[in-house]
Amino acid sequence: QVQLVESGGGLVQAGGSLRLSCAASGRTFSSYVMGWFRQAPGKEREFVGNINQSGGVTRYSDSVKGRFTISRDNAKNTVYLQMDSLKPEDTAIYYCTANPSYVGSNFQRYAYWGQGTQVSVSS
Repeated sequence: QVQLVESGGGLVQAGGSLRLSCAASGRTFSSYVMGWFRQAPGKEREFVGNINQSGGVTRYSDSVKGRFTISRDNAKNTVYLQMDSLKPEDTAIYYCTANPSYVGSNFQRYAYWGQGTQVSVSS
């Protein structure tokens, strides 16, 4: 069982930056693939990216590649989402997720979810 708590959301102007954090409970954090998804009003949940257990491999959706960076600190049981060059279309609730081994983009394959944090980007 993994419990996830996101923080760091807020309101930012277009072109600005935010860093989201996701703190995980439990002693097995380093054994989980960690992912980030987002959901805008009226839209389906969208894969943002993920990071493997060691932190050595990351994957991103085309819509955020080159602007967002995922990292993790296994000693602190925390995963981060650094978001730069933000655009109004990045406005959404951002969710931290975890699963034991799946590294794809299907949200249904992620077993554990945080409560989400709102990111709003003004134009």
